[in-house]
Amino acid sequence: MASTYNTFNLHTTPEKFYIEACDDGVGDVLAIDRVSTEMTLTVRKDVPPSAVTRPICGIMGTIRLVAGMYLIVITKKKKVGDLFGHAVWKAADFDIISYKKTVLHLTDNQMQDDKAFLSMINSVLNTDGFYFATDYDLTHTLQRLANTSPEFQEMTLLERADQRFVWNGHLLREFMAQPELHKFVYPVVHGFITMKSCCINGKIFDWIIISRRSCFRAGVRYYVRGIDSEGHAANFVETEQIVQYNGGKASFVQTRGSIPFYWSQRPNLKYKPKPQISKSINHLDGFQRHFDSQIITYGKQVILNLINQKGSEKPLEQAFAKMVGNLGNGMIKYIAFDFHKECSHMRWHRLQILVDTVAEMQDEFGYFLVDSDGSVQKQQDGTFRSNCMDCLDRTNVIQSLLARCSLRSQLERMGVLHVGQRIEEQADFEKIYKNAWADNANACAKQYAGTGALKTDFTRTGKRTQWGLLMDGWNSMIRYYKNNFSDGFRQDSIDLFLGNYAVEEADINTPLHEPKDWKFLTLPIIMVVAFSMCIICLLMAGDTWTETLAYVLFWGSASFVTGGVILFNGRDFVDAPKLVQKEKMD
Repeated sequence: MASTYNTFNLHTTPEKFYIEACDDGVGDVLAIDRVSTEMTLTVRKDVPPSAVTRPICGIMGTIRLVAGMYLIVITKKKKVGDLFGHAVWKAADFDIISYKKTVLHLTDNQMQDDKAFLSMINSVLNTDGFYFATDYDLTHTLQRLANTSPEFQEMTLLERADQRFVWNGHLLREFMAQPELHKFVYPVVHGFITMKSCCINGKIFDWIIISRRSCFRAGVRYYVRGIDSEGHAANFVETEQIVQYNGGKASFVQTRGSIPFYWSQRPNLKYKPKPQISKSINHLDGFQRHFDSQIITYGKQVILNLINQKGSEKPLEQAFAKMVGNLGNGMIKYIAFDFHKECSHMRWHRLQILVDTVAEMQDEFGYFLVDSDGSVQKQQDGTFRSNCMDCLDRTNVIQSLLARCSLRSQLERMGVLHVGQRIEEQADFEKIYKNAWADNANACAKQYAGTGALKTDFTRTGKRTQWGLLMDGWNSMIRYYKNNFSDGFRQDSIDLFLGNYAVEEADINTPLHEPKDWKFLTLPIIMVVAFSMCIICLLMAGDTWTETLAYVLFWGSASFVTGGVILFNGRDFVDAPKLVQKEKMD
């Protein structure tokens, strides 16, 4: 299997960066010219003795900003565990280093823009969940890797990676063009990975969850919904549960993703903006592209749509069901399950209704299984594609239940569980299992919605608790704030990082300088002043109660009316993305 170098030293001179591969018996050095940006291979003796040297853990890539090119390196890493003998690492810290030795060639505005773009890149890098391996392909499932050609096995990690899950793909574009440099870089995935050594019936096995977040149509909760013209769904995540025991390996794959047609839900200061389905776009083309690619990659599709079948979510459910019917593809089955209705009043045991409904389909799909001799015993012939509105909270609960059903079958087949034994009865493992799936929910939720997941008390304990409801309320308030007042910046950050927006060097006119509408500053000031005056009038009563009442009513009415105007023009007051042209929705 192709591999990359493991350890590096970064040697810096005023003219060049020298990245030295420090693996045993290796003398390769990558030289990057800080003026021409040219990348070449050289050897250790060409590194000047005057160079400033420090160790680094790897190269994330390069990016062009207003001040010129920047080199992004991984400076700290944390070992997650070993996957079939291959170390898996979590990138823990990064450094962004300018090719230019000074920014004096920039104007004050350009310096401010460059700082803003740098803070955006740092914002993405500081979002937890970047993972890599130097000698294993983390972008593919076990089944995909098992069904590849010898030629594929000889490719470099960069060449063979599934581009959906390579989050530093844009940053590595210069390296991709020079195959001789591929051993210096590796694909980095974003999502969640946990590896646990577990014991049931005295038998020790490895249990692993890998959630790979797609970098196609990536973004934040309210600004990225539905699909794009290529059929890529927002918040698409491939989750693989792996078991390794006594040389055998098993894998079960599920996917989640936004409802795959053209719809939006722009923040407008309301707690829950009303979803809008586009009336001007042919939904079926993108819808078909999405499921064609899903069928090619994963086989048969069972859609588990967990959204409400009443209220503002109802039109989405009806449209989804209608499109599946219009597509008329026998490889796709649609199941609607109103999660909130079925589980209302703490009736969480009713989730078993859905699990029982799909049990026969899950048995038909099976899972991937390789015995200790390396021969394939079973293939997974289809996947469950789960979604709610955000593909976070409800979705993760259902995925954890389906994964448990598959795991029971796998462990029984491998000889870890006795026939008829239930995982729920294995108290120690059940605790590990529930906590890991709750951690998976939190990781995916923080990356998309900005807070931890909701309903994780059920995932962790199997019960819905009052404390869990309280924490959900707290997280919901934080989500509301972030979705309205900081997600525009987060969306811009992701678009810049992934190359959806390109910065021109020494750019004079960037979209960061769009002037704010007069309402943005004026109305909030009026509302705050009016509300303050209302409170002051209450605390400092006038000579008569009628005078006091008149003042309170005047200022209270001014505050209320201004607040209503702000809410009516809510979109003008939220933090909207600036770097990419917003989608036009009817």
